[in-house]
Amino acid sequence: MSKVFNETLYDALNQSFRIDKLYFEQKTGHQHLMIFHNAFLGRVMTLDGIVQTTERDEFIYHEMMAHVPLFAHGAPRRVLIIGGGDGGMLREVIKHAPVEQVTMVEIDGAVVEMAKTYLPKHSQGAFDDPRLNLVIADGMDFVRQSEERFDVIISDSTDPIGPGEVLFTDDFYAQCKRILNPGGVMATQNGVPFFQIDEVRDTARRMGRHFADQTFYSAAVPTYYGGVMTFAWGSDNPGLRTLDADILRRRFQDAAIETRYYTPEIHQASFALPRYVSTALAEN
Repeated sequence: MSKVFNETLYDALNQSFRIDKLYFEQKTGHQHLMIFHNAFLGRVMTLDGIVQTTERDEFIYHEMMAHVPLFAHGAPRRVLIIGGGDGGMLREVIKHAPVEQVTMVEIDGAVVEMAKTYLPKHSQGAFDDPRLNLVIADGMDFVRQSEERFDVIISDSTDPIGPGEVLFTDDFYAQCKRILNPGGVMATQNGVPFFQIDEVRDTARRMGRHFADQTFYSAAVPTYYGGVMTFAWGSDNPGLRTLDADILRRRFQDAAIETRYYTPEIHQASFALPRYVSTALAEN
């Protein structure tokens, strides 16, 4: 019989994944890392008992995390990715021709090396792009100490557990705002609100202290159990998330980027939140 991986994100319920082949399992200096093959999802990566990404549906998450802030900005030259060790976010960011430099800060070098070997479809050679500045370091330490400035910051973190917890704090958002250029955008992974509504409330309260325009957008990523997942959005320019559809279409067409999920229409619609989310935020 095949082994089964039971995700441990929630106490009251979990989802199971059949392990058809185990490729890699190791306790790194930061977390327990595993990658296995599932007949439907392809290769699956887990950290500390929680599924992070799968070959089958990673494109939804990575396209929405990258293209919404980048197309909204319009002319991003310098991009900071916090986390993203599997390379999927980097793959999408470097599709944008205006991007001159991408700094990617990953706390666990083992994740990067594992992804290059066992998840090559995620990065598709992106780690070899000359625009990449790969930094193996703590993301919180980096944003505290950096004197660089960025047009777009993407926090592709784990859930606020273990190494990822600090990337959901007031101080993290404050430091990101400090190193964000005027007119810049910050986007962060923010969980599945049906199960993690407190996480959404906390982010809105903390992030809202530092950004004049703070909200969320969403996408349905099948692997992340519970319906839509939210991405937090922060900027000092409210106009960036209410761009005319024709502007987004023109930018998308001019970029000539092939996508499997993202469209200008989905970009606009993603900022329309389910009522239970908007109600929770209004009560915050």
